[in-house]
Amino acid sequence: MTQSNQGQSAAVLRCSFCGVEKSASIPLIAGNEGHICEKCVKLAHQVVSSWGRKAVLQAPELKTPAVIKDFLDEHIIGQEGAKKSLAVALYNHYIRLSQQDEHLPFAHTENMQGECVEVEKSNVLMTGPSGAGKTLLVKTLSKIIGVPFVIGDATALTQAGYVGQDVESLLKRLLEAADWDVQRAEWGIVYVDEIDKIARRGDGGAAVRDISGEGVQQALLKMIEGAEVRVTRPGQREGHGEEITINTQNILFIVGGAFPGLVELIGKRLQPRQAGIGFNASLPEECEFSNNELLAALQPEDLQRFGLIPEFIGRFPVVTFLQELDVEALKTILVKPKNALLKQYRQLFAYQSVNLEFSDEAIEFIAEQALERGTGARGLRALLETTLCDTMFELPSLEGLNSCRIEVSEGEPPALEVQKTFRLPEQGSAGKQQALGAAS
Repeated sequence: MTQSNQGQSAAVLRCSFCGVEKSASIPLIAGNEGHICEKCVKLAHQVVSSWGRKAVLQAPELKTPAVIKDFLDEHIIGQEGAKKSLAVALYNHYIRLSQQDEHLPFAHTENMQGECVEVEKSNVLMTGPSGAGKTLLVKTLSKIIGVPFVIGDATALTQAGYVGQDVESLLKRLLEAADWDVQRAEWGIVYVDEIDKIARRGDGGAAVRDISGEGVQQALLKMIEGAEVRVTRPGQREGHGEEITINTQNILFIVGGAFPGLVELIGKRLQPRQAGIGFNASLPEECEFSNNELLAALQPEDLQRFGLIPEFIGRFPVVTFLQELDVEALKTILVKPKNALLKQYRQLFAYQSVNLEFSDEAIEFIAEQALERGTGARGLRALLETTLCDTMFELPSLEGLNSCRIEVSEGEPPALEVQKTFRLPEQGSAGKQQALGAAS
């Protein structure tokens, strides 16, 4: 009897499914006639969950393109063409997903004879100058649909096998945004910014691997078109994370970039230079098209000349562009949107019981200076920060400050100045106020 007990205690316990040996780091759950480890429990849960039922997912609230554009108009000024293109692309994408299991035949058609067609997704490529609002457009779109959404930076991506982030890291971040719910993540949106930075470096160089340019484009091809990609979920121990398979067929990919120099390539195609040498050669003519007209004439061959490979361009059937912002558009951006910059700074001053005002001349001066800098809407915040820096530094220490007004000085060159108005004590004359001007 004693020998049999010793034999049972010396027997090694193993998982009845995978055969892994019990240890301090791998506990086993005991049953009547077997044992099971934690990994096999999770695998069994996934298998049982997928038996005999379709994937149940609450579809996002579908809004018409007109409603989507109205929502974008509240946050973004101008860019009517880009708004319409994105609204239509978003509506078609999610109406396709919501009806993909219905298999509705064509109605009132004679040739189709009830044939069912599988609709493929249409990814979006956006071009436009820096500061035109590409990232803000996509962020606003994610709010109206209510699906998992991530923004990736193409400059951080490298080809698989090299130091840096590979393209699968975008899907890992999308799964994190969806709380690791694969079904929700497969209905998400991935926006890859700075896509122009992965353009092919020159026409030659076949002997050198372009691991952060053409290599990244090739790695993105299958993911953008639709493929099953394995992503490792971080586990408790390094290298022992759970592997999750995600299908990218229903994920909407939107890419955007400034594409510096693209308008010059389009101009050369629309207005080719006449070849000639010597004294009788014709002088180069200035381009008779504006930047907005050149971007409106954008063709896939222009993107190929810029450095994107044809296979990558072909996976983005929707190509839209954002126009350059003029002075009037920049003035409207300062005042009108829901989160306009002037409203933000007024709120910041209101936290400290100070009223902030801007004259019409100051608003126009700020817009003109931002246009000269060529940084688009981003230059507006930089100018406001420079103008209000000293005032915001002194603001918490000033007592009795009632209001600040931004005016344009009459000196040469003209500049913005802050005029401060203080409240005098009640013992003094009630009608007197002291105004101090500080030039920025």
